Amino acid sequence: MASSAATPPATVSHGVRLGYAVGSFCTANFTAVPGLLLLYYMTNVLAVPAVLAGLVLFLPKAWDLLVNPLVGRWSDRTSSRWGPRRPWLLAGAAVLPVSFAAMFSGPPLTGVPAAVFVGVAFLFASTGYALYEVPYKAMPAEMTGDYHERTSLLQWRMIFVAVSVALSGVVAPMLAGDSADGYRLMGITFAAILLAAMIGSFLGTARAPFIGRQRSDGTLRSQLAAVRTSRPFLWLLGLSSAQNLAAGVMLAGAPYFAAYVLRDTGATSTLFAALVGPMLVTMPLWVRLARRLDKRGAMILAGSLFLVGASLLIATPILGSLYAHLAVVSIGLGYAGLQLLQFSMLADVIAHDSTVSGERRGGVFTGLWTAVENAVSALGATVYGAVLATGGFISSNPENPVAQPDSAHTAVILGVTLVPALMSLAAVLMTLRYDLTADRLAALADDDTASGGTAPGDTSEAEGTTA
Repeated sequence: MASSAATPPATVSHGVRLGYAVGSFCTANFTAVPGLLLLYYMTNVLAVPAVLAGLVLFLPKAWDLLVNPLVGRWSDRTSSRWGPRRPWLLAGAAVLPVSFAAMFSGPPLTGVPAAVFVGVAFLFASTGYALYEVPYKAMPAEMTGDYHERTSLLQWRMIFVAVSVALSGVVAPMLAGDSADGYRLMGITFAAILLAAMIGSFLGTARAPFIGRQRSDGTLRSQLAAVRTSRPFLWLLGLSSAQNLAAGVMLAGAPYFAAYVLRDTGATSTLFAALVGPMLVTMPLWVRLARRLDKRGAMILAGSLFLVGASLLIATPILGSLYAHLAVVSIGLGYAGLQLLQFSMLADVIAHDSTVSGERRGGVFTGLWTAVENAVSALGATVYGAVLATGGFISSNPENPVAQPDSAHTAVILGVTLVPALMSLAAVLMTLRYDLTADRLAALADDDTASGGTAPGDTSEAEGTTA
């Protein structure tokens, strides 16, 4: 990223906002497509038992708990003419797209061998994603020091997230169908989208302002220890994890809900249209709500909308498909706010730590954040797979369909409604304990300036020069 003057502008240019937002075609699609289709692909195309398939989705994400903090630390310590973060975007682009295509390549395998093949490909894809995602999510806190500008900056990103989720939820299932050939075509198509997004974000952030602190020279262990002392980060991580787990369970269950409750596999696409529609039109509203209610109040409102929608969805067998889609609209309204606000609040936490410590260690924060986020998202599929197994769900392939017992149908709907609703309730309760507000950040910044500390916006280091 390019260096700014000693006192950088509070706002970020439209070109940089757009360039940064393009990267969401990578982050959102890689999160959504495996979360939506990989479990179903394994159980209903490759005949992998549900419990084993859920485990395959989780284990590569557990690897993130190790590699993501390392990537964050490496990017914190990087010195280059491109800044500390942007070189890593290219590193991820060299690994992720090819591995993603391999995940859905439809090998002539079934059962355990197929699970091993998909698991190894997913492990490589997760590594490539870590190389990209961790530095990418650290960048907003280093572009502007303004509390509300960070939300406005990420508003652009969330519009791209909405489009990406639409691609994942509408286009990906249409391409995949129910065959190995369809999934192979989908994998190649979305691998190309990932590559284009990753290169686009690297080029688009070439002129981004940089207000980061000097790099930290402490060990990774000391940095992780410092992260654990950040109360705002721990509360934000907890509430976000609960909400992401709810979304992950619901995402994994969507194809089953469409197939076994609505009895229309094509409804997966229309359900996702109902989910992402609010994301496309409500971002300006959530930005205004964040200013009026502060981010914590807006986050509570968003979580409550998600909770209400998930709870209403349980009546679908009685009230039908139209009702289900209306309930998903409520979920989409809440999901839009949650996606915007949690990342804006993460940037606040990084800025708070920078003010308190006087060091640049946002990569360590985002490394730990993304590791937990990815593991929790994958755990959603594992949890849903366990719910299916408890209900006696029978795995199959397209050539040998089976009739599911009534208990499996019950598990399908409870896993998409009651389970995520309870998780969302836990997230709302935790949000009440989060206290990093605009007033508190402003007071800390004033104290830092008065004490002669390095104010946000100090760009004395040479590594932030123009790319």
